[in-house]
Amino acid sequence: MPTAYVTAPPEEAPEIAETLVEERLAACVNRFPCTSVYRWDGEVHRDDEVILLAKTTEEAYDRLEARVEELHPYDVPCIERFEESEMLESFAEWRDEEVDGGVA
Repeated sequence: MPTAYVTAPPEEAPEIAETLVEERLAACVNRFPCTSVYRWDGEVHRDDEVILLAKTTEEAYDRLEARVEELHPYDVPCIERFEESEMLESFAEWRDEEVDGGVA
């Protein structure tokens, strides 16, 4: 099952996280502050950002990705997909129930 890794500006991250959970695209979103160094338009930038780890299901991942793109202020948001190889079965069951109410 996938987890979406997203970086966002600190002022936008709470809304993105809460929207994904409210709309049942993610069961849970963890937020971590970070500093990102990257090249954009030929210049090196250093910005405070927030890492969002959104726990979702296979069925909801594409909709979650599309929704993040709609909500995100960047022209090219960082949205990466990670696959969990193992997880506690009770956590997986809870996640599946919370994303779309368990409806695939």
